[in-house]
Amino acid sequence: MDVKNILYIWQKLSDKYFCTMCLAVPGKILSIDDSIPELKMAKVDFGGVVKSICIEWLDVRLGDYILAHAGMAISKIDNDEAEETLADFEAISRSLDNDSCDAIPG
Repeated sequence: MDVKNILYIWQKLSDKYFCTMCLAVPGKILSIDDSIPELKMAKVDFGGVVKSICIEWLDVRLGDYILAHAGMAISKIDNDEAEETLADFEAISRSLDNDSCDAIPG
């Protein structure tokens, strides 16, 4: 699933429920840069978009999944849980068409 699909889901749900929400999209750590001792950074893949994220305050390794906010890793999540969440986003994306959010219960 790419970020375009995730943003589409977010927009459709926001439109239907008249609210703003933050989607916690798991990101997979691709590389770690600790060349600056006080600022450990990582390249993190969020559904096909790679971002630089500060991981200074988490104990993480290559291949771990994180949740981030405003460029900072805020939590490490279980790999199985992350992959299940990404699969759920993919299923939601497939169930939505371009004009309707009727597939979402509620």
